[in-house]
Amino acid sequence: MYEGPIQTLIDELGRLPGVGPKGAQRIAFHILESDKADVARLADALREVAEKARFCSVCFNVSEDETCRICADPRRERNAICVVQESKDVMAIERTREFRGLYHVLGGAISPIDGIGPNELRIRELCQRLADTSIKEVILATNPNLEGDATATYISRLLDPMGVIVSKLASGLPVGGDLEYADEVTLGRAFAGRRRLNAEVKT
Repeated sequence: MYEGPIQTLIDELGRLPGVGPKGAQRIAFHILESDKADVARLADALREVAEKARFCSVCFNVSEDETCRICADPRRERNAICVVQESKDVMAIERTREFRGLYHVLGGAISPIDGIGPNELRIRELCQRLADTSIKEVILATNPNLEGDATATYISRLLDPMGVIVSKLASGLPVGGDLEYADEVTLGRAFAGRRRLNAEVKT
């Protein structure tokens, strides 16, 4: 145990995802040894995130305004919604330049072991958005792992009677991985080769 503020900083850093006790200690001492101006910029950035960052009221992507830049962009196609787990997945897909529609961020994936069920995700809000009859396709771009596949299966079955095409990213993504770590070429090909999950929609 260290004294005073340094131990408090280590404790707070250790609460961050992916940061263990040793990592928290290294970051804390890096901050301690950094120039005060650099530390002040970091503190300002953290304060600004806490005060100004929010979630888009439409798609729940991170945003500085009530509506994110993607939802507010009149050039985006309005007939398709790509469903992702986290905001970082939006950025991964945007880098491929394969998709020009809208997004819906679930805020996680179904994981009973972590106590996360459908009601803890923004699935209800997705269904509400589909009341807009201009939406013809929902693309499920959840992570290619157990939780992501379970989430995609649940949503596909839920949307089946709603008269929209439901598709999923093609194989090629590494099983058990996260979307954000896929390179642009692999993710782009998976997007272009997405496969339909539900039956033909009767018109």
